[in-house]
Amino acid sequence: MVDINRRKFLIAGAGVGAAGLLSGVAAIGWNELHHAANENRLADDAGILVLFTMYGGNDGLSTVIPYRDNTYHDRRPEIAYAPNEVLPLDADLGLNPGMPGMLQAWRDHNLAIIRGVTYPKPDRSHFRSMDIWQTASPATPVRSGWIGRWLDATGDDPVRAINIGSVLPLMAVGERQTASALSGDSSPVPREFVDTLTTLGNTDPHDTPPMSAVCTSYRNSRAFGTAMSPVLGDADPKIKIDPAAISGGLAVTQGVPGGPNPLSEQLDVVAKCIKAGVPARVYMVSLGGFDTHSDERDTQQNLLTIVDGAVSSFLRTMSTEKYGKNVVLMMYSEFGRRVAANASDGTDHGTAGPVLVAGMPVKGGFYGEQPSLTDLDDGDLKGTVDFRDIYHEMLVKTLDTDPEPAVGAGRRSIGFLS
Repeated sequence: MVDINRRKFLIAGAGVGAAGLLSGVAAIGWNELHHAANENRLADDAGILVLFTMYGGNDGLSTVIPYRDNTYHDRRPEIAYAPNEVLPLDADLGLNPGMPGMLQAWRDHNLAIIRGVTYPKPDRSHFRSMDIWQTASPATPVRSGWIGRWLDATGDDPVRAINIGSVLPLMAVGERQTASALSGDSSPVPREFVDTLTTLGNTDPHDTPPMSAVCTSYRNSRAFGTAMSPVLGDADPKIKIDPAAISGGLAVTQGVPGGPNPLSEQLDVVAKCIKAGVPARVYMVSLGGFDTHSDERDTQQNLLTIVDGAVSSFLRTMSTEKYGKNVVLMMYSEFGRRVAANASDGTDHGTAGPVLVAGMPVKGGFYGEQPSLTDLDDGDLKGTVDFRDIYHEMLVKTLDTDPEPAVGAGRRSIGFLS
């Protein structure tokens, strides 16, 4: 038996906000999965939300490009895109040349571009700003994420929200419930280790609330992995572990031009789940590498090419599927970049940026005012839309739920969903 101290294990998990889940992918027969689907099958009209996080701070001005604005070219002489290089959306704005699939979604009226998205008193720290986006709490740090609070308010089924990756992001962690975590890139561990970890995850009346949350998260993850194994074609009994989950490290997948598309791999898993009618309402995927302090132009265009290929293929697949027609995908990053380029042909941490929302239920078009490139706040764009209003609309329209437990009172919808 592997020698692991239960208390240390749970404290380690609690130390990362109950996000240090060890996600299980164990074998099960189709009979068990069929039973689970019959018990709680996805409703035909149930909305499905796919949240795509672009870690690092994606440069919005090189994603949705103000190609007719002279200030854009003056402040970024080495990295600006010429008018004949962009994919025009209208007479003033165009997409990065790496995004032809998103251009087609725009032409199909299934892409909403929400401009100038930020929050009050924006923070340029990666960690603090991402915490704000994932907790929907700009004023005060909190321990629960906005999807986690939705989970807390809507039941205890661990399959309602699924993160593709073994370490849950903060947005997926509630006070009482968490999303399930699915990992497919780690090695199986010995049977005795599985038994030990299962024992460590048992409840104990002496556990603190954070320790209890880790136990619940782990059990939910094991149950989810067991149910999902046949859907994903995994035939070997195993539990898969990401060492970063134990250490509390942030495991973020990055794309490599010319190599496998890691975002496509994640979205392929999401597509399989949706096609099978898995009763999940929220999926979470991610890609890193967007912190472009130097040599931005080629680096970001390569990343956006990876994004575009994965997302546009996923959307095409979903458009022909029974459940896929209810899918809404949101693309966001923790902040945009500053207007002026730096001396390394890159850009530094900024504030406001665009959020892209795509899918059949989306009313395509521009939303929010385009920020001025001359009326700045200490070199940064002034935001025109609070990201919590985007969350509010997706909670109301896609998840058909009361948004207040997740994003608080006083928010409003913007109008990009039918």
